[in-house]
Amino acid sequence: MDSENLSVIDSPFDAALSERYLVYALSTITARSLPDVRDGLKPVHRRLLWAMRLLRLDPAGGYKKCARVVGDVIGKYHPHGDQSVYDAMVRLAQDFALRYPLVDGQGNFGNIDGDNAAAYRYTEAKMTAVAIQLMNGLDEGTVPFRPTYNGEEEEPEVFPGLFPNLLANGASGIAVGMATSIPPHNVSELADAAMALIDNKRMEDRELLQFVKGPDFPTGGVLVEDEDVIARAYVSGRGSFRVRARIEKVAEKGGGWHLLVHEIPYGVQKGKLIEQIADLIANKKLPILADVRDESDEKVRIVLEPRSRTVDAALLEESLYKLTELETRFPLNLNVLDKTRTPGVMSLKEALLAWLEFQFEVLVNRSLHRIGKIDDRLELVEGFLVAFLNLDRVIEIIRYEDEPKAVMIAEFKLTDRQAEAILNMRLRQLRKLEEMELNKERAALAKEREELDKLVNSQERQKTRLKKDLAAMKEKFGDARRTELKPDAGAVRAEIDWTQMIEKEPITVILSQRGWIRAMKGHVALHEIDDLKWREGDGPHLAFHAQTTDRLLVAADNGRVYTLGGDKLPGGRGFGEPIRLTIDLEAESEIIAMFVVKPESRMLVGSSDGRGFLTTGEAVLAETRKGKQLMNLRPKAKVSVLKLVPGGADSVAVIGENRKMLVFKLDELPELGRGSGVQLQRYRDGGLSDAMAFVLGEGISWPLGGDSGRVRSETDLTPWRAIRGASGRIAPNGFPRSNRFEAVPAAS
Repeated sequence: MDSENLSVIDSPFDAALSERYLVYALSTITARSLPDVRDGLKPVHRRLLWAMRLLRLDPAGGYKKCARVVGDVIGKYHPHGDQSVYDAMVRLAQDFALRYPLVDGQGNFGNIDGDNAAAYRYTEAKMTAVAIQLMNGLDEGTVPFRPTYNGEEEEPEVFPGLFPNLLANGASGIAVGMATSIPPHNVSELADAAMALIDNKRMEDRELLQFVKGPDFPTGGVLVEDEDVIARAYVSGRGSFRVRARIEKVAEKGGGWHLLVHEIPYGVQKGKLIEQIADLIANKKLPILADVRDESDEKVRIVLEPRSRTVDAALLEESLYKLTELETRFPLNLNVLDKTRTPGVMSLKEALLAWLEFQFEVLVNRSLHRIGKIDDRLELVEGFLVAFLNLDRVIEIIRYEDEPKAVMIAEFKLTDRQAEAILNMRLRQLRKLEEMELNKERAALAKEREELDKLVNSQERQKTRLKKDLAAMKEKFGDARRTELKPDAGAVRAEIDWTQMIEKEPITVILSQRGWIRAMKGHVALHEIDDLKWREGDGPHLAFHAQTTDRLLVAADNGRVYTLGGDKLPGGRGFGEPIRLTIDLEAESEIIAMFVVKPESRMLVGSSDGRGFLTTGEAVLAETRKGKQLMNLRPKAKVSVLKLVPGGADSVAVIGENRKMLVFKLDELPELGRGSGVQLQRYRDGGLSDAMAFVLGEGISWPLGGDSGRVRSETDLTPWRAIRGASGRIAPNGFPRSNRFEAVPAAS
């Protein structure tokens, strides 16, 4: 190699990498992963249908091997892997994947169980009527064409047909730095919404929901989101929809019953779903379910047998929704390419308006194309009529002139095309009847051109025509909604007692100083906890008795509270597991309390700066691992107290770090679900050390030091009684040096 011809470009690696990666990213976004808002297709789908059209695979014709179609696509239009192209083709033929399939497949094209399609050498295909509708107008100058990747042929940039494919069939794809996920919809609803937008393009997004009720999946199912959630998703272009299987309770002879599933959520593979349910039974995670049977043929039919006829059907159904893919969430991310090939997230209204704007362009382009064709034909018809009016002279010129074409052009003022057409005319067309037909044709063409001219120059006529065409499209392809809307179905879950799903067993919950949690079977004596094995440098922090059916409150000093299920705790063998694997607890936060909580429980909350309030068990129960914020804290303050209020308690005792104690009435504290509370006690220095609720008549007791077991009680608390927010007085003689009430046993 001649070294003189080599050129070395010195460029920073990061700049070169970013430049090349940007080119790749843009290519992925605009030419592979995102659909076009105008026809709802990605390039691979558009090229598949275009290749099938050139192969004349019309619905009325015969099938051809998919290998032939895939070969044409990758050879002429789409230089990618044959398997990826065939997979795209298979999806276009699956009636459980597309609401309105674009390919009519013959052979094994996969099934809802999750089985793959047969190889393309075995399967055959042709287009459906929907695909023909989507490509209608390609030969009428409606859309531009572009050269294929090798410049040998041409392909359409977009399909012009009047069918809202983007929303009707949906789309999904992952590009670089962005993705799209659009659920299928009912074409009748889309047509109604489009016609309403034609009449009033300023219609609010939410008003469209009276036409488009929500996604309409090919597999049916039940949509359980309320109208507000659906509206927010469509207005923003982002959101998700909760979809459930359609389940019914079927009574059996003798009083028994079973659940029958005959529609499953969109995108769920039936085979994996049944395996999932079977695993729950095998692992005893769903003890009220005895068996699952797949009795499906062309239609889905899954039978679920309860453990006994006394099982609550609603509990079993909701448990299945909670634990399996009988309930899923389908995301909405209406990220598409607009007419300038620019990606962006659109609302439902914006997507429909963009599609309608394109359809108006198609209508005008088709009309202009037809006007051009009419003008061309009228030119020839006028020439033919001139020939008929001067037939003898035309024949004479043709017989005797050496250059008849030039003579006719000069004598009759014809155009080159007219003269050429007359010279190419057959003798049999020189009948008198043909002249009459030409006059009729000229009149008809002139009338048609006049109407088209009016259409092109009148927006109102265009609106009327497009609404008429939309109504015809709806009549041809519209069908009934398959996905049922049940916005109240999701509320059932809150009314169910989930503890029925758990076998009740006694446990001892143990939390170490370093945050490791475990649950030992049975109620172990609490004084034996210290003798258990601990990690090096670790030791006991909190321990109490509970049941597997209990819900446990975990409170952190940052004001957040979390809920754990007694049945979900790691076993007592070994050291347990870090509690931070279960809850999202900040690294710098510490756990200050953990105990059994019930919705009707009442609790006292206090912060280090002396503020506090009362709350309820219902307010502190959190459903997610992120927990919930219970107390809003001031800067540098922390939650230092969270204790249960015993039954009959009427007073609160508070002690500060300054050893001053204050007693006031319990009803002076507000009950809040969340807040910063009110001042419990005032301090010049330091802050709150401890607080508790108690029965004033029983006083306060605390153990004396040593092993004597003796207890001292202070029943006359008059010196310490005052209103909430006072400073208090020095604690009674002998009060524990820990300055906390934890060491005080409950008064009997």
